[in-house]
Amino acid sequence: MNESIVVITSFLLLAVFIALFLFRVAGLLGKERESSKKKEETQVGFIVGTFHELVAKLKEKEKELENLRKRAEERADVVESYSEYILQSVPSGVISLDRNLIITKVNAAAERILGLKAEDAIGKCYDEIFREPLKSILEGKTSIQRREIQYTVHSGKEVHVGLTVTPLLNEAKESIGQLMVFTDLTELKALEAQAVLRDRLSSLGEMAAGMAHELRNPMAVIAGYTKMLSKKADPSLLHVVDSVATEVAVMDRIIADFLSFARPTELNVSSVDLDQLIRRCVANIAEDRKDIRVHFNTQGIPPVPGDEILLRQAFTNLIQNAVDAMPQGGDLGFGFTQQGNVLGITVSDSGHGIPEKIHDKIFLPFYTTKDRGTGLGLAIVHKIVVSHRGSITVESSEQGTTFRVRLPLKTH
Repeated sequence: MNESIVVITSFLLLAVFIALFLFRVAGLLGKERESSKKKEETQVGFIVGTFHELVAKLKEKEKELENLRKRAEERADVVESYSEYILQSVPSGVISLDRNLIITKVNAAAERILGLKAEDAIGKCYDEIFREPLKSILEGKTSIQRREIQYTVHSGKEVHVGLTVTPLLNEAKESIGQLMVFTDLTELKALEAQAVLRDRLSSLGEMAAGMAHELRNPMAVIAGYTKMLSKKADPSLLHVVDSVATEVAVMDRIIADFLSFARPTELNVSSVDLDQLIRRCVANIAEDRKDIRVHFNTQGIPPVPGDEILLRQAFTNLIQNAVDAMPQGGDLGFGFTQQGNVLGITVSDSGHGIPEKIHDKIFLPFYTTKDRGTGLGLAIVHKIVVSHRGSITVESSEQGTTFRVRLPLKTH
């Protein structure tokens, strides 16, 4: 019994010992497991924290990249706008075309010189917009270095153009179209023609002066004998004497105009009110022409330094020509423009016009299209204008004629 109690007690002690041992082991295992779990949680937290930190940094970089992109776009817009400002500000006309000769760009000077609108031209083929010879030049796709051409714009006006055509290249130096650059030489050509005409008129004037004096002496003798014959001739012959006297008077007027043209011009300069001067000239010439409507757009015209008598003679001739061009009546107009120190005065009529082929001849002495006339009127006008350091040009069509007189507003 005692042995059984001992055995049982030993067994119970062993069981308790084993239980304690197992509990200890379980405790150690729990702590290790808890430590491992905490360790894993710490590692996961580190990874998650690092991930969030990277995401935050990526977002910051993304914002920086977005700001850089916006700045680059703004800078590109500024560069593009600046380039556009330059293109639109240059005085030369610039037109670009792609490989298919479709118009892609037209600057302001090109619009002004060729008389077209960019919105009407961009996106259209070259042959829809341009006439000859530009049409053939672009069609041939050949390079041109500074060629002078004459071109008729859509309004019918003739312009002289200095033209350059080159391939339009990209960054790889590959041709992507055509670039046409041109300048308006119309006014320069007109000035050259004026200079040539001035030289020719100077030579003719010197010759004319001598001839006029030589003719005037015998004409005076003929006029004197004609007066004597009118008193003594048979009444049946008086009409013949009168005809001779009339023709002598015509010849005397031609000689007077000739001498006026040939005489060196000496200016008596004063401040001239052209508005009042033109109105007085119109009143003297067109007062009886009730079929002519006069339009004055000269109010506010600045005074010009000049010889009032000579300027009155010049505008009288221009107005007389305009009135003669409207035998059935019409519109007579006057206007002015001012560019810097240069005043432009226009005298326009709605008459039959002047054929283009004689535009360069109308200022020559003795050239006239009238049945009766000396052909010196416009030659004298030209001389007076040039003596004032100005210029005169003409634009004419079947709808009428416009003379444009340019005079300096300063004497020096």
